[in-house]
Amino acid sequence: QVQLAESGGGLVQAGGSLRLSCAVSGSLFSRYNMGWYRQAPGKQRDLVAGITSDGSTNYADSVKGRFTISRDNAKNTVYLQMNSVKPEDTAVYYCRREYWGTYVWGQGTQVTVSS
Repeated sequence: QVQLAESGGGLVQAGGSLRLSCAVSGSLFSRYNMGWYRQAPGKQRDLVAGITSDGSTNYADSVKGRFTISRDNAKNTVYLQMNSVKPEDTAVYYCRREYWGTYVWGQGTQVTVSS
C-alpha cells in the first residue's frame, strides 16, 4: 500500500513563506498525478494545486501567483511552496495521489497563518 507523509507545516506570520513536502513510498511515483488539498474548520476539503505525471500544473484561483507546486521524481516527493501567505490560508493541508482512478491521502499537516 502506497503511503504519503506530509511535513513542513507550522505557524507563520502573514506575508511569510512556508514549504510543504509530501514523501511518497514505492517505486511508481513518477507515474502519479499529485495534488495538495486543504481543509479549514467547518469547511470542505478543496484542491489547492495539482501536478500531473508529466509536470502540468493547475491552481485554485485563491493561490495563483502565491503558491507553487513542484515534484522531484528522484526523491519521490511533491512540494508546495507557499509565499505571501494570508490568514485565510490557515487549514490542514493534505497530499493526495491519483493513479488510474484510485486515490490515497496523507495524514495532513497543519498550517496556521497569524495576522
